[in-house]
Amino acid sequence: MSGRLEPVAVALDTADRETFSAWVARFAPRVGVLKVGLEAFLRFGAPAVAEARRAGGRVFLDLKLHDIPNTVAGAVAAAAALEVDYLTVHAGGGSAMLAAAVEAAAGRLAILAVTVLTHLDAGELARLDLPGGAAERALRWAHLA
Repeated sequence: MSGRLEPVAVALDTADRETFSAWVARFAPRVGVLKVGLEAFLRFGAPAVAEARRAGGRVFLDLKLHDIPNTVAGAVAAAAALEVDYLTVHAGGGSAMLAAAVEAAAGRLAILAVTVLTHLDAGELARLDLPGGAAERALRWAHLA
């Protein structure tokens, strides 16, 4: 056994580059997955993903892509070139977008579909013209994936 906690992922959610690097060094030997979120990716770019990759373990790029199928397919191909292991897309993009993401991944990375964001309650979903609660919406979108 390696001493690495395989089912554990650490979110490298920080706006400070030095903190990001310190967390990579601290957690990469101990956990199975390092998650690079949207803010960190936009602030630090591909070099941050490369740093996490070099540190070992798997890299989870959490961008929640939600666009037309062709654009998402191109973004998935770009993420695959970064050698990430996991990438999120938003299930609300529909079945064609989800299929395009999986096809573009071509087995090089796992596509994870996000359903309902945690801050959305029933009232907000109703304002978005998405009736039912978060659990119902999550199940509906999960069936698309």
